[in-house]
Amino acid sequence: MLTVPLQIRGKDVHTSKLIDVTNPSTGKVIHQASGASVSDALAAVSVAESAFEAWADLPPGQKRNIFLKAADILERRTEEVGKWEEEEAGATTFYASGFDVPTAVNGLRDVAGKISGIVGTVPALSDPSRTGLIMKEPYGVILAIAPWNATFILGFRAVTYALAAGNTVIFKVSELAPRSMGVIGTVFREAGLPDGVLNVIQHHPEDAAEITKKLIEHPAIRKINFTGSTAVGRIIAKLAGENLKPVLMELGGKAPAIVLDDADLALAAQACALGSFMHSGQICMSTDRIIVQKSISEKFVEQLKGAIEAIFPSSAEALVLVSPAGVKKNKALVKDATSKGAEVIFGDINAEEAAPERMRPVVVKGVKKGMDIYYTEAFGPTVSLIEVEDEKEAIRIANDTEYGLASAVFTNDLVKGLRVAKKIESGAVHINAMSVHDEPSLPHGGIKSSGWGRFGTNGIDEWVKTKTITFQNGFVAGK
Repeated sequence: MLTVPLQIRGKDVHTSKLIDVTNPSTGKVIHQASGASVSDALAAVSVAESAFEAWADLPPGQKRNIFLKAADILERRTEEVGKWEEEEAGATTFYASGFDVPTAVNGLRDVAGKISGIVGTVPALSDPSRTGLIMKEPYGVILAIAPWNATFILGFRAVTYALAAGNTVIFKVSELAPRSMGVIGTVFREAGLPDGVLNVIQHHPEDAAEITKKLIEHPAIRKINFTGSTAVGRIIAKLAGENLKPVLMELGGKAPAIVLDDADLALAAQACALGSFMHSGQICMSTDRIIVQKSISEKFVEQLKGAIEAIFPSSAEALVLVSPAGVKKNKALVKDATSKGAEVIFGDINAEEAAPERMRPVVVKGVKKGMDIYYTEAFGPTVSLIEVEDEKEAIRIANDTEYGLASAVFTNDLVKGLRVAKKIESGAVHINAMSVHDEPSLPHGGIKSSGWGRFGTNGIDEWVKTKTITFQNGFVAGK
């Protein structure tokens, strides 16, 4: 049986502690992965620390060539590595090879073009006889942690900006998808990234707390980025704070989609269906609440039902979640809501499916405060439909959440759309498009309990620190 190795100092490293990796579509073990120990993780940090100076000093053009070559390699392997994501994360072919890998390829090329754009400034000083330089320099060793649910977009994003800025990286991947996430390391290795600049590890779940703590505490780790749940994000933020280390976080979400009374209902329905149930709703930007004005609710619901059936037909197999726990959570949320007066208007949580990891789309109408689903992120194929009287009430409900990552507004009036967008407490608002949207040319991140910091267009700035240098004008070297 295949064993996915760790990647340390540009070499495959196998360990005696193995992790079984299952295919969520079948529940069967498809391969194993070597699990890192604390000593393996700390060895990776030492290697990254040793590789830092040479990588930081490498000219931007040479770094750029490595990134461009990595993009070409990943693009060439799209079908192959996309299949691995299907097997490990339960992704569809459309999601893996049609969306996730191509977006990661574009991201690599975008970052490559920005490497030579890291610039400092020369400000005017109060004393004209002195000159000041504000330099931008890499931090050192970065700890990057990414989840399984968008293997390539989130995986490459976790490391590329930091690498482009001249840092070295310890990349801690999900044990649920180590083969597909390990591609980030092998692609860069094949592209000529120097040994030790990027080190990839995975570990057994029982070792997560200790290894993560040891890594964050290590003096060579200078900054952390984490994409994942808000619950785990709080733990990592606490550890980082105790060690006075900066951290970039993209955490959970409960994205609202507001459908106003002048919206194109067919467009809104299609976008809400896709935004709610793409990748089985297991995306941090997935639409969790559809907030619709009462005057158009009945017509919109019929459009929404048709859109869901067209995109996720009942004649096809049910959606796949990464584990049975996600199905249990979503069914429990729906049962709690219906026991308190909500109504399932699409789907059936009691339907028998071929495997415990499978569930079909469910729309719950009449969700209110007091129901668990009102505030809890579903992270699965369940969406709430909430009726409101007017725009003001829609905005109030959209903001009545601890999260603030992504959102959507549907209207045929751009002025109205912009007015509502400005009032929504969210890192991104998409007018007449689904809540799931991320690309390299846009800053990406959240507010409130959805995190802080930004990936995307300003991402490289997250991974450089500033240094001030001043000197007396007329200074001559050697005198």
